[in-house]
Amino acid sequence: MTGSQDQSVAATETRLRAFEREAAGLRAKLHRYASRMVGSVIDGEDIVQEALAKGFVAIRNGDMPDRTEPWLFRIAHNAALDFLRKRARSRGRESEVELDTIADENSVLDARIAAEASLAELMQLPPAQRCAVVLKDVLGNSLQEIGEILETSDTAIKGALQRGRESLRKRTAAPRTVPPRPTLDRDEVRRLGDYVAAFNARDFDVLRGLLAEDVKLELVNRLRADGKAYVGNYFGRYADETHWHFTTGLVEGRPAILVTSPERPDGPPRYFILIDWENGRIAGIRDFLFADYVMDGLDYSDVK
Repeated sequence: MTGSQDQSVAATETRLRAFEREAAGLRAKLHRYASRMVGSVIDGEDIVQEALAKGFVAIRNGDMPDRTEPWLFRIAHNAALDFLRKRARSRGRESEVELDTIADENSVLDARIAAEASLAELMQLPPAQRCAVVLKDVLGNSLQEIGEILETSDTAIKGALQRGRESLRKRTAAPRTVPPRPTLDRDEVRRLGDYVAAFNARDFDVLRGLLAEDVKLELVNRLRADGKAYVGNYFGRYADETHWHFTTGLVEGRPAILVTSPERPDGPPRYFILIDWENGRIAGIRDFLFADYVMDGLDYSDVK
């Protein structure tokens, strides 16, 4: 390798390390945007991970933006729109949204309404309106910053913002209905209840015995691991800590483990864990211990 090649590789690695530091500081904000765009904190985390991965690849290929935040938000925005298009196609429908007219740029009332809106209420807005409302009224971006992210005009942004705000005001003013409780797979709930009971009893040998040979672990925002031998160590780390108490609950309508404080086991969860099962074995663990930002806007409930 020549000297110039060495310098190029070193410069790329320096840019990657700088990007990694900036991205870590933006991760919670990115997730807040992505989860509100796709209506799910779980899918929102997938969008964030996709955006970060694409950012790393782009920088390694020589693309270095002048400003990381709008560039990374643009990647996340496009990833969210792709996700919504795929979901719409899978449901047999697609929606297109036009942008025009004018909106009051700064509205304290609209900002409060948007910040307090649930993910389900925001999902009732068309994507372009939802995007403008979240970026302006939830995250506090200026029109110029939104324009950098969306690569569109102030007029287009103001149009989407006005219509999105009007729609959101009407929706939040209407009486809220309680959505029907999802139909649960009783076998999965029972398995999860047994898992929680063994965890709270610190009977980790029982849990290790339930691991599939090719089990996958994701400690979100920290590490990924495959294989029964490695994932078995995961339980050992929990055995060394005393900050947790597990309960069975629902997260976005699916069975999950809600992790609360031992001092307040009936209090609000601090984070949650998802378990995937195959043939009665634990095939996957997705633990949000290091990604508690996903709790912002989370739809959860206890399983009684």
